[in-house]
Amino acid sequence: MSAGVRSLLPSRADYAQVGRTWRGDLLAGLTVGIVALPLALGFGVSSGLSAEAGLITAVIAGVIAAVFGGSNVQVSGPTGAMVVVLVPIVATHGVGAVAVVSLMAGVLVIAAGALRLGRAVSFIPWPVIEGFTLGIGVIIFAQQIPSLVSAHTVGAGEHSSNALVAAVQSFARLDPGYALWALGAVVVVAVCMLGAPRLHRAIPGSLVGIVVVSVVCLLVDSPLARIGALPASLPVPALPTVDAATLGSLVVPAVTVAALAAIESLLSARVAASLADTGPYDPDRELVGQGLASIGSSLFGGMPATGAIARTAVNVRSGGRSRLAAVTHAAVLLVVVLVAAGPVGQIPMAALAGVLMVTAVRMVHADTVRAILRSTRADAVAFLATAVITVSFDLIVAVLIGVAFAGFFALRGMSRASRVRREDLRGDAQPGDERIAILRFDGPLSFTSSDRIFAEVDAVRGVSVVIMRMSQLELVDATGAHMLGEVVQSLERRGITVLIKGVQPRHEDLFRTVGVLAALRHHNHLFTELPAAIAHARSHVRRETASA
Repeated sequence: MSAGVRSLLPSRADYAQVGRTWRGDLLAGLTVGIVALPLALGFGVSSGLSAEAGLITAVIAGVIAAVFGGSNVQVSGPTGAMVVVLVPIVATHGVGAVAVVSLMAGVLVIAAGALRLGRAVSFIPWPVIEGFTLGIGVIIFAQQIPSLVSAHTVGAGEHSSNALVAAVQSFARLDPGYALWALGAVVVVAVCMLGAPRLHRAIPGSLVGIVVVSVVCLLVDSPLARIGALPASLPVPALPTVDAATLGSLVVPAVTVAALAAIESLLSARVAASLADTGPYDPDRELVGQGLASIGSSLFGGMPATGAIARTAVNVRSGGRSRLAAVTHAAVLLVVVLVAAGPVGQIPMAALAGVLMVTAVRMVHADTVRAILRSTRADAVAFLATAVITVSFDLIVAVLIGVAFAGFFALRGMSRASRVRREDLRGDAQPGDERIAILRFDGPLSFTSSDRIFAEVDAVRGVSVVIMRMSQLELVDATGAHMLGEVVQSLERRGITVLIKGVQPRHEDLFRTVGVLAALRHHNHLFTELPAAIAHARSHVRRETASA
């Protein structure tokens, strides 16, 4: 087996620290399991599947990703971002399509890891990531509103696929009595989630809120809809079935899910690595692990999984330092499935909606939003465009457009950084110096600025010699080098002698290959020092004056 393949597989080194960290890992896993329970239930229901599907995903994908992933502390399972993508898939193709999409997406994510594409997430700018997060938070919050206004279950085609529009449409079937109960449940959960950590940071506010609401609903006859019966064991694994025609229609959704799973998992792993000394993470192995997790989840009837930033952060802050913590988290949820399926089924849906609403609000950090909006116009535009498009259209399209916006402004900034300045000759002035132009090239020289630079240099008039100073050039691409060759040829055709000074060694091969140096009238017109170039230019002007 090659070293490249081995690096993508589990090894003994993954558990080298367990001997001294196992106590903290077990405690962290228990904590994360408690935190993850309401989220797994809520995301399962909110996606259009079931609470059972959320639990299955958290258990199966949580274990597989922990063992095969590239991070020591990553906690994986159902996430809000994935829910946003799954809702339209369920509405269009039905519940049964999710397992197929999960399987297909898992294969694609594994392929991305095998192709070593894990570092690609580093090309997504920070404002785009935050805009993406803001949009997801808005969608998750809006998705809960229809379940709060009425006990009526909305069928396919009864409302818009856009979460904000659907939230507004849901008020047409408003049941004031039910909505008052549901709003009360949300308020209780929100108070518990916000207040419990102030008493003690170890108190799981979301679970406390759910328990309080559930107990009240058991003691008092309330109209709130419940989760319903849950199976007391995991289902038997089986390959999802789908016909060829439907399979073709699921390719695009599978690509979208795969892209989201890869992006969110890699971002989560990167954030985890910055929170504490948890050891390095391997982005390519992380993709392989997340792909296997989604495949495993699909075989048990679950949904696609990703690394969960919030749960991973809880793991790290609770003392988790090895993969044992994430495995423990999955084991805690499995115990819930095996032992407490009955009580969990009595949880009111409004309580889960409250958990997700508070989670959505917490995803958005006001300080971060202000910092981005006050940074640069380019970053602010990329941030706002990503957020608006995420809410209005599609998550992956939003990321692509956000990156395009950021890239456009980055290229424009790079173009503006390219400059050509005319300098005075050094030393005492001599007759004929007015016929010598020294042009200093600064910054990058690329396709973004080549036309403007060509026009500025070509506009030089009334001189016999042009000295091009190249020592301050930073980046030069083929287009920029080709433009320099054209500039030299244009000046020489006008009878202006061109001298080039200070070509950096890293640019020399490109200049030679593209023809910049060949465009010079003589090979002696290439200099390493400015005084020598000036002396040659003055002698050229004297000869020209004498011959006139």
